[in-house]
Amino acid sequence: MPVERIVVAEDDAPIRALLLHHLRGEGYRCTEAADGASALRAARSGADLLILDVGLPVVDGFEVLRVLRREQRDVPVLLLTARAEEIDRIVGLEIGADDYVTKPFSPREVIARVRAIARRAGIAASGAPALLRFDELEIDEAAREARIEGRTLDLKPREFALLLELALHPGVALSRRMLLERVWGYEFNGDERTVDVHVRRLRLKIERYPGAPALLQTIHGFGYKFARA
Repeated sequence: MPVERIVVAEDDAPIRALLLHHLRGEGYRCTEAADGASALRAARSGADLLILDVGLPVVDGFEVLRVLRREQRDVPVLLLTARAEEIDRIVGLEIGADDYVTKPFSPREVIARVRAIARRAGIAASGAPALLRFDELEIDEAAREARIEGRTLDLKPREFALLLELALHPGVALSRRMLLERVWGYEFNGDERTVDVHVRRLRLKIERYPGAPALLQTIHGFGYKFARA
C-alpha cells in the first residue's frame, strides 16, 4: 500500500531524477531535496518516508538523521550511500536508519525496500489497515488473517501476504516477478514458479472450486490477478 509522501534527498541530479521517475511511476507522491538543509525542512513538514543520501552537501545525511531522531521524529529513513565500508552501514543503522542501499543500485531495489519499510511501519495511504470483502471471503490486514463466512482460514504468513497483495489490486494483472519482489522481497533468488506453488495452495483454501478458480485467476505466460469485487 503506498505511502502518502516520500522525500527524495539526493544531490546528484540524474540519480534524483531517476528515483523520482520510478517512485512516481509506482504511484508515490514525492518531494525532492538537493542538500541536507532542504532535506531537514522537507522531513519536518510532514514526510511519511525519507530517502536520504549520506553524502549531501551543507548538512550530510548522517547529521540530518541524527537531528531528526534528536527531535524524536520517527519518519522511516532509507539511506543511500556510496560507502561500502561496514562501519558506515553500522553507523547509519545505529543512529536510526531503517534500511540502506549501497550505490550503484537498481531502482527496483529501492522500490522494494521502500515497500518493505512501509509495511513494517504500517504506513498506508488510507491511514488504516485494509479490510477487504469479496462475497464470503474477508481479508483482514490488521489481524493478518482471512475468513470465509466468519471461519478463519489456516494461512501461512507468505500465503496471506500473497493473497493480500493480489486482493489490494482487484482486476490488475501482476507478473510473477512483481509478486516475488513485493511479497518475497527484492533479494529473493528463487524460481518464479514459487508463486505458482503458493497460488495453488491458496486456491485450495479460498476457492469453492479450486479447479475452476473464480477469485485467483491465471494470466497465462505472465502471472495472476484477483477477480474484481
